[in-house]
Amino acid sequence: QVQLVESGGGLVQPGGSLRLSCTASGSFFSPNTMGWYRQAPGTQRELVAGISSGGTTNYADSVKGRFAISRDNAKNMVYLQMNSLKPEDTAMYTCNLRVLGITYWGQGTQVTVSS
Repeated sequence: QVQLVESGGGLVQPGGSLRLSCTASGSFFSPNTMGWYRQAPGTQRELVAGISSGGTTNYADSVKGRFAISRDNAKNMVYLQMNSLKPEDTAMYTCNLRVLGITYWGQGTQVTVSS
């Protein structure tokens, strides 16, 4: 079974940076996509950034130029570098993997941006 575990969340001041990591246990095929989603209380879950096994990326308009997604296929890991953080970035960030028509989710890591 594929399991995803996130880390790297925490409390950061506006303008600060965090780097989230997600480790996928088990083996899975290519092609696949991995991504980061977020959900704040009272809001719908939204895609923050995604990356294919081939390296194609996409970002939500709200994070373009501030966040960068990357992956290490050898380690089965995906990262989200978050810079210039804003209070509106506060949310539970969850790692996602889609492969062979199946979607897997991690438990999430909390990011709080506050002074």
